[in-house]
Amino acid sequence: MRGMDHQQSHIFSYLSPEQRVRKDHPLRAVRAMVDEVLGALSPEFDRMYAREGRPSIAPEKLLRAQLLQMLYSIRSERLLMEEIDYSMLFRWFVGLNLDEEVWDATTFTKNRDRLLEAEVARRFLQQVVEQARQRGLTSDEHFTVDGTLLEAWASVKSFQPNDGQPQPPDDPGNPTVNFRGERRSNDTHESKTDPEAKLARKGPGKEAKMSYSGNLLVENRNGLIVDVIAWEATGTAERDTALLMLEQVPGEGRITVGGDKGFDTKEFVRQCRHMQVTPHVAQNHGRSGGSAIDRRTARHPSYQISQRKRKRIEECFGWLKTIALLRKVRHRGLLKVDWVFTFACAAYNLVRMRNLMAQPV
Repeated sequence: MRGMDHQQSHIFSYLSPEQRVRKDHPLRAVRAMVDEVLGALSPEFDRMYAREGRPSIAPEKLLRAQLLQMLYSIRSERLLMEEIDYSMLFRWFVGLNLDEEVWDATTFTKNRDRLLEAEVARRFLQQVVEQARQRGLTSDEHFTVDGTLLEAWASVKSFQPNDGQPQPPDDPGNPTVNFRGERRSNDTHESKTDPEAKLARKGPGKEAKMSYSGNLLVENRNGLIVDVIAWEATGTAERDTALLMLEQVPGEGRITVGGDKGFDTKEFVRQCRHMQVTPHVAQNHGRSGGSAIDRRTARHPSYQISQRKRKRIEECFGWLKTIALLRKVRHRGLLKVDWVFTFACAAYNLVRMRNLMAQPV
């Protein structure tokens, strides 16, 4: 029998979002891990907010909504609010009932920015890594470091000389600027819209863009991110931040670290060995003075394993740039870029952990 095409919607519904989301949905495992992390961070949230006054948006809901934006590649906060308003799945994940009003996009961003100064994203990542460590998913001895350029939310046209007042453009909306014959460098120029962004290029022959440097420390067992630092795109940012992250690795035993040819410098190798870290970086024989890695280290079987495992870090960068939409960050300032980059790494770990636990034993 053919069903009737009723256009009038029902006024009441007796099914909650919890009942509508199927039991095997991938977000259920992610939600369970997120709730465990947020429970551990609850005392930190109590110290951030005043005990009196008008209630703000719960930080737990802010962080869950931020996770949805990265997991589902939602390009803006305004579109995120629209998706949460329409989707029952998103309402369930955030913790909103069907009849609750969704926040305005500007209200959401202002409340979220309150979490920047408290380094909530870094503590969130640390709790996720601790969960993975308790489940035996991480290695405590073998790691990989690498960095990538994150295009800043600033135009090359805003990169102007530090001295003197810039000439008013002929077209304020999209001025025509001729850079031919002008020598520009980070020492003499800076962006007027994002001063902390630096002009950098990925390699010889590539175009220079306003960028930040995103750097990761990944363990080699399952490719989970254990530490992250977003930094100014200087020529040595990858090696400098790698040493900072290696110093924070817990324990006193010797560990290994893999890397590409960019880490094959005498200073980096010397600093690693001083910290009881065995450098397993790729040899760069084309560098002046030759490779800093001797043949005795390169012949060791663990060196060959590190060279194979280090390629897993490219999966992290690929996910962050394509799924989390961090190929070009939509935030200005190093503090905000570091916050969103760190939180995106925590989101990647949650997805990776969920996939690892879903695999048959």
